[in-house]
Amino acid sequence: MISFVDTHAHLDEEAFAQDREEVIQRAQEAGCKAIFLPAIDLATSHSILQLCRRHPGYLFPMAGLHPEEVRADWPEQLSLLKPLLAPSPTPLVAIGEVGLDYYWSREYEHEQLAAFEQQVQWSIETRLPLMIHCRKAQNEMVRLLRHYEQKLPGGVFHCFTGNEHEAAELLQFPRFVLGVGGVLTFKKSPLPQVLPKAVPLSRLVLETDAPYMAPVPHRGQRNESAFVAQAIARLSEAYQVSPDAICAATNQNVERVFGVKL
Repeated sequence: MISFVDTHAHLDEEAFAQDREEVIQRAQEAGCKAIFLPAIDLATSHSILQLCRRHPGYLFPMAGLHPEEVRADWPEQLSLLKPLLAPSPTPLVAIGEVGLDYYWSREYEHEQLAAFEQQVQWSIETRLPLMIHCRKAQNEMVRLLRHYEQKLPGGVFHCFTGNEHEAAELLQFPRFVLGVGGVLTFKKSPLPQVLPKAVPLSRLVLETDAPYMAPVPHRGQRNESAFVAQAIARLSEAYQVSPDAICAATNQNVERVFGVKL
């Protein structure tokens, strides 16, 4: 049986309110041996910590301010978030979900950059990896990260959907990996061709972004961690290796990047 980690699932969201425990059980039955939970703001950072305390050793928390949640009050939000980075009985595995998102609007462009930079500095101070969200902003993100390139502990470029050039640019940050999931299975996705050419298996981790981005044949439905199996099958075809080899490589990458012993 395959054994994998979902490095990015929003299990705290309302979409799971009615059957969260059943979703976790289905993940375990499908071979998912850990789920990492990114936050998007102060409230979700707290709710994720509470959820992870109920499932120690299986659910692992993050804390951070998502770019789409950045407003003029971002300094206050980050000042309230920072105490969560302190060592605790339920330790964070990463700072996230953080980054830049100019897809819908550039209204808070400068605030997003400032909030992201501060959280990058937190990563350097705490040695916690980054879970980075980037949409329509790769040039700006790469420019900012290059200032800290030598000091960064590493992390994940979440939901990679780009081309070979974009992959190569991100892989220039040696302690980072690319997160891939359901998009791999979409009919028009170039990823099954791009990834084997541009990304060694030593630079990939698996994710769902649940409840979003469900893979074929569940596309359009609520996503959940059990569905990582579809992405593994597609990666197995693309890289021409067994599903177990995909799992072994990506699990090893999770341990390396997040410092978690699985």
